Amino acid sequence: MASIGGSGTGTTSPVVTRFAPSPTGYLHIGGARTALFNWLFARHHGGTYLLRIEDTDRARSTEPAIEAIFDGLNWLGLGGDEAPVFQFARSARHAEVAHQLLEAGHAYRCFLTQDELTARREKAQAERKPFRIDSEWRDAGPDTWPADVPYVVRIKSPKTGETTIADQVQGNVTVNNAELDDFILLRSDGTPTYMLAVVVDDHDMGVTHVIRGDDHLNNAFRQLVIIGGLNWPEPVYAHVPLIHGGDGAKLSKRHGALGVDAYRDELGILPEALFNYLLRLGWGHGDKEEFTRDEAVALFDIADVGKGPSRFDLKKLLNMNGHYIRAADDARLAQIAAQRIGPQADLALLTSAMPVLKTRARDVIELADGAAFLFKQRPLAMTPEAAALIDGDAQARLTQISDRLRSETDWTIEALEANLKAYAEELGLGLGKLAQPLRAALTGQTTSPGIFDVLALLGRDESLARIDAQTTFGGDRN
Repeated sequence: MASIGGSGTGTTSPVVTRFAPSPTGYLHIGGARTALFNWLFARHHGGTYLLRIEDTDRARSTEPAIEAIFDGLNWLGLGGDEAPVFQFARSARHAEVAHQLLEAGHAYRCFLTQDELTARREKAQAERKPFRIDSEWRDAGPDTWPADVPYVVRIKSPKTGETTIADQVQGNVTVNNAELDDFILLRSDGTPTYMLAVVVDDHDMGVTHVIRGDDHLNNAFRQLVIIGGLNWPEPVYAHVPLIHGGDGAKLSKRHGALGVDAYRDELGILPEALFNYLLRLGWGHGDKEEFTRDEAVALFDIADVGKGPSRFDLKKLLNMNGHYIRAADDARLAQIAAQRIGPQADLALLTSAMPVLKTRARDVIELADGAAFLFKQRPLAMTPEAAALIDGDAQARLTQISDRLRSETDWTIEALEANLKAYAEELGLGLGKLAQPLRAALTGQTTSPGIFDVLALLGRDESLARIDAQTTFGGDRN
């Protein structure tokens, strides 16, 4: 039962998981990993993976955030199997369930005012006692209800005994029921709270397994009170430890905790690299580091997720990304690089250059930067470091190199290398003495792919024209 249904107790169904972000900001790295684990678990069991946008915080939920979440998920290949559910649109259904709990005696109208609650909270703090709601309205009859006075609807949490959750990651976790307060289901304006909405939506969407961060573990015990009052089936819980930085502290921007879109747009990460890296944050299969999507689906088990926090390492992610760049299809990489280079990028040339360019790049930004020299217009703009390599004696040497290369009839990497190596030997120089000013003249930079690769990629006419532009006119040194 993957789609939204009405009221009822639910029936046995295949595995259904859900990812339920709040659209108050970007899709952060921890949320992306939660989505991945839900997607993998559903795929492993031949089930369904759903998306729910928990947009009940109307003041902070935004359309750009919703779009960013969908964009990030789709880029990672983690879009939902059905149309997403929007929580706020189901407020009437949530309120309906709250009234069912009222009618069944599992919830009550509470007329305590904010002033009364504040006074009781301050008294508990003064006495150094935990504050628990102990409302005199819990068992009050309708004949005692004041007329025309606002009230909230609270759940009747059990006062005695204990509750144990057989968590698939954390193991058995037990709390004393006395620690559970009578939390609010409906606010005084009749709007449902997050705690109620989550339970109703999970039930109506047929969710069988709730896989989420372990910061929600305490919420599970409260949500079970609602589930029990409705006699609904309990989901299987799996609370995944949060991600920490390399120093063991809570993950923050200084550790590289960015939105998924930033990993793509600002760091140049490929989706398969981020997918694989997130997979290995807290889950593993022996010493294996790299997994195809099919391998991940076949091997993933939520029970294999560790209980301790995993540590995010941006350097390791970039190294893994470099591996995936080297393995990626050249035409695909050319398309990605072209988007960063601009309309002057020639896809055919970029594609032919990829076997050379991708061996040096850890991310697609480096890939595009490394390819940019191919599309520069003469006279080339020079970096100060490159300009310095063409001053003085290098001008005359470039003229000699140009004459030497102009006589070359076989414009291939092998022939060009043999030609210039022989010329360096004739001059009694190391090859670097020729390659450094030549690289500057051809690319406007001091770094590039191998100089013979550069010559081959630019071709005879463009290579000679760039060299001559520096020797004849001195180039643009600004």
